[in-house]
Amino acid sequence: MTMTTEQATRFADVFDRLTASIEQTLHGKSHVVRLALTALFSEGHLLLEDAPGTGKTSLARAIADSVRGTSSRIQFTPDLLPGDITGVSVFDQSSGAFTFHPGPIFANVVLADEINRASPKTQSALLEVMEEGRVTVDGQGHPVGEPFMVIATQNPIEQAGTYRLPEAQLDRFLIKTSIGYPDHATTLRILAGATEKAHGEARPPLITSEGVSLLAAEARSVHVDPTINDYVSRLVQATRDADETRLGASVRAALALIRSAKTYAASDGRHYVVPDDVKSLAGPVLAHRLVLDPEAEFDGVTQLGVVSQLLLDVPPPGDVAPV
Repeated sequence: MTMTTEQATRFADVFDRLTASIEQTLHGKSHVVRLALTALFSEGHLLLEDAPGTGKTSLARAIADSVRGTSSRIQFTPDLLPGDITGVSVFDQSSGAFTFHPGPIFANVVLADEINRASPKTQSALLEVMEEGRVTVDGQGHPVGEPFMVIATQNPIEQAGTYRLPEAQLDRFLIKTSIGYPDHATTLRILAGATEKAHGEARPPLITSEGVSLLAAEARSVHVDPTINDYVSRLVQATRDADETRLGASVRAALALIRSAKTYAASDGRHYVVPDDVKSLAGPVLAHRLVLDPEAEFDGVTQLGVVSQLLLDVPPPGDVAPV
């Protein structure tokens, strides 16, 4: 069943109120906040990569506080073990059986802080849960529940003691973005509130976890014209054919772009996707999934630059009329 105009209007209202609330924590970054909420309502995961002190953790905490559900924080370190994330089975002497003790991954919103500081073995513990929403311990599957979102942060500047995220894990993040430094006016606004605690009290939640799941289901019903599907397919194929890439975007990436475009359209009060939705999200959804050719990378080519050029080269469809 296709989303109605009334549902789209209600979705946009909730989305705008959440954006305004989170912007009280992260000033002047409306676009980044909307991308983060797009990931939330698209039932995807978010990777924030930026320099220290730009508000990555604050944004993740603000999203977690906005949802009346469970949240947890995992500080990734080189000595972190997979069981520290997923949980372990402990032998109960009274019953003579093993009992599963869930780890911090069992929450609606999980903040994986400085994810690239953990070893590849520990990072691999996230592969199953980020894709399937469950963890397997001792042959038993344990669902983490819905909604489920991982918000990971990493610092691209300081590389000592870090591990590069494998392509399989990067492909599981729906959106990757950076916050960047605030402009002068926003900096003055932040400094004016310097008398407040660095991490003030949590803001009251605006939506329940059940409400997130309900709105996510409505977002999935946004209409996508066949010409939009064709456009996304041609974009993804172009990333594979580009001379600058050694590995292009996967089928999962194409699905992610459609899912996020549906949510982006609903956040704008529309029950149908237009080409501009795809264009706005192509960079955050596709760029981090590309593996560049070493020579192109040496010449200064970036993943985002490749996607930006492809958006110019691949013609979009004409105007898409609402159904």
